[in-house]
Amino acid sequence: MTISTIVSGLNMIVLGVLIGVFAKIYQKTKAQLPLGMIFFAGLLFLHNIIGVYAYFSMMELYAAALLPYLLAVHIAEFAGILIFLKITLQ
Repeated sequence: MTISTIVSGLNMIVLGVLIGVFAKIYQKTKAQLPLGMIFFAGLLFLHNIIGVYAYFSMMELYAAALLPYLLAVHIAEFAGILIFLKITLQ
């Protein structure tokens, strides 16, 4: 549970950077695509906020057998966001 919370925190940091990058792209180009990407990244950010809140507020309700799967989802999300950021910065 603690590791999932840490990975969710890392996701939020990277998503914050990604939102900043898309905001700069939008300022330069005024294109609609960066606005959509900001919205998408914002929803992922919200997903992670809700996830961290749920971990802390309902920790005793999660079955121990479920925790590795939740961690795998967060790690996969983190990897995807990092790849997305790398591609965006190229």
